[in-house]
Amino acid sequence: MKIYTRTGDDGTTGVLGPGRVSKSSPRIEAYGTLDELNALLGVARTREGAAAFEALLIGIQSTLFTIGAELATVAQQLRETLDRVGDDDVRTLESAIDSLDAGLPALTTFVLPAGSPLAAELHLARTVCRRAERRVVTLAAHEEVNGAVLRYLNRLADLLFVMARAANQHAGVAETPWRARPRA
Repeated sequence: MKIYTRTGDDGTTGVLGPGRVSKSSPRIEAYGTLDELNALLGVARTREGAAAFEALLIGIQSTLFTIGAELATVAQQLRETLDRVGDDDVRTLESAIDSLDAGLPALTTFVLPAGSPLAAELHLARTVCRRAERRVVTLAAHEEVNGAVLRYLNRLADLLFVMARAANQHAGVAETPWRARPRA
């Protein structure tokens, strides 16, 4: 099977179901941003210290593929046959957040996204996750979207923030607190 098909040379792409859509459509923007997030998590997995999060990150990456397939499916009948993200997946993220957060010092201020290379990568992934969430909200304004997808992405961004904090703690790197600039 060839990697290139030339069918997208006109600015359209195939979806799961009948037809083709513009590569700039809200649907493609949504699952394309999920793909970007997934790739970024793959990069994070290569960083020193990521082994502590390996199983969690692999599970998240797999779930992002599941969500991407759901968003790429335009035929309702076909969508109903897919594995779909649900509230159990959201609870899994909440459990991971609670577990990691329990070992961290309480937040008393905002922290700047920085620290160890792994933490910085996870902070970047968090921002891409928030963009994916916004793209799914845009899609949901035009088409039906599984509400668990939005809940999952919202919780995932929170988890990535906590993971970044934990990565800094494990690396012995202090977080940089945000300080408001003095008014002139």
